[in-house]
Amino acid sequence: RVGELFRDAVRISAAGAILVHNHPSGDPSPSRADEIVTRKLVDASKFMQIEMLDHMIIGRAAEGRLPYFSFREAGLVP
Repeated sequence: RVGELFRDAVRISAAGAILVHNHPSGDPSPSRADEIVTRKLVDASKFMQIEMLDHMIIGRAAEGRLPYFSFREAGLVP
């Protein structure tokens, strides 16, 4: 399944990729599954020599919370 996320990037010989998904709840906080998948994506991107620039979750702004979560900004994507 992780490989499917990079299929188009491989097809067009991309040097890097930003992966984005949303949480229907509107809360962009990452789940444990999001964190696990992100680690797998980082590993796969290294293997495929495609720089993973970020993995972002889009949601809605709330008081004291941005409308997105960036794994790069959080230090989880090198």
